[in-house]
Amino acid sequence: MKMNRIGSPLIRLARRGYCFSGAAGSEEKIVASVLFERLPVVVPKIDPVVYAFQEFSFRWQQQYRRAYPEEFYKKHEPRGKGDYHIDYVPALRITEADKTNDRRSLQRALDSRLYLLLHGPAYGAPDGKPVWHFPEKFYGTEETLRMCAESALESILGDLSHTYFVGNAPMGHVVVQPSDSAPDLPPFKRFFFKSQVIATNKFNISNCDDYVWVRKDELIEFFPEQAEFFNQMIIS
Repeated sequence: MKMNRIGSPLIRLARRGYCFSGAAGSEEKIVASVLFERLPVVVPKIDPVVYAFQEFSFRWQQQYRRAYPEEFYKKHEPRGKGDYHIDYVPALRITEADKTNDRRSLQRALDSRLYLLLHGPAYGAPDGKPVWHFPEKFYGTEETLRMCAESALESILGDLSHTYFVGNAPMGHVVVQPSDSAPDLPPFKRFFFKSQVIATNKFNISNCDDYVWVRKDELIEFFPEQAEFFNQMIIS
């Protein structure tokens, strides 16, 4: 039996087909945005209901625990050679940046995730006015969409040595349609990639008028019309 070879058609179909719209010869606009995230630095406070349950569970288990000899619990044994002791110093939950509401600092809201927003020109902004937006770049000659996202973040940080991109695929996307303030703007798709801060608490951010590090609830205040979308996309 003669078998048909299907390798060639698959290779032809792999050519960035998603970058073109249905109309022949019309190229679809795509923007790569980066949700740049700083993870919590200190353990978040436990919800009172959760704490009450854990306390109840512990006391309940104590009733049925196995009793061990007293010698088993001795903690004042002399330390062996090479042993050492580390003093635990709890981190501050309320920092100076919290007291002054300094949103340009990464030393705030240590028990929450923070996200970077920039103020300046952005693709699709009405009349070209500066707006609050995520690090972004128009998808052009890059080999992959993630490379485009990496280039967008690198353009404001200078390098990516303290960043980590989570996966190769975007975490979400939104289709932006023409609005009353920008009726001539063709529709385009904005794809979001997640990247995280690694081993630093300060960046030299450039190529923007201003920037802020905000919690999820604060971020949504900047984009009230897309609140439902960000609530579903950002899990924190």
